Amino acid sequence: MEATPARTAQAAVIVAIDGPSGTGKSSTSKAVAAQLGLSYLDTGAQYRAMTWWMISNGVDVEDAAAVATAAAKPVLVSGTDPAAPTITVDGVDAAGPIRTQEVTARVSAVSAVPEVRALITGLQREIAAAAPLGIVVEGRDIGTTVLPDADVKIFLTASPEARAARRSGELTGKEATDVAATREALVKRDAADSGRKTSPLAKAADAVEVDTTDLTLQQVIECVVTLVEEKRAAR
Repeated sequence: MEATPARTAQAAVIVAIDGPSGTGKSSTSKAVAAQLGLSYLDTGAQYRAMTWWMISNGVDVEDAAAVATAAAKPVLVSGTDPAAPTITVDGVDAAGPIRTQEVTARVSAVSAVPEVRALITGLQREIAAAAPLGIVVEGRDIGTTVLPDADVKIFLTASPEARAARRSGELTGKEATDVAATREALVKRDAADSGRKTSPLAKAADAVEVDTTDLTLQQVIECVVTLVEEKRAAR
């Protein structure tokens, strides 16, 4: 009776996909998870959801102590179906509100608070451990901090220009009109995330780096799927 869970856990594959914004992490991660029958987790959405809650509840996101004190209050729930990933905060659908420019501009400040990272990292590890067949987890510190023992680690990169163009395409209304401003915001966020003391954005020593600047989304997906399938076959 006890052997089945052990076999299932051994067969599960954990895939960590890291990198800065606009490199294709979300599109790649969701497609790879769907193709391989794995669960999917967008960790960035969790930090955005926390940031949105802070803003909505009048917490000064530049006040690290205030953010740390409030961090345990919201209840974040992430759906892990790659075909329809969800994120709720206290039972409210937050998928739309967390993608605004206001949240984007403030998420680095919130995610740099150690208490926030500790809380969300614990949640991420619980979700990964509960995935029956395995999971694709995308973020910025998955291979280095959250899941350092992941079976496959990918670090996606792309030129700032390509990333800005992609990210602008994701925004709506006036937010989509200024690629230059988007590029500036991405570079600023990269600097903040790479320079923070707690779990900075960084490539794991054993991660495979994939530059997506001149690759189609399908090419990136095929590259990652191949790496995962090679890992499975080697077991």
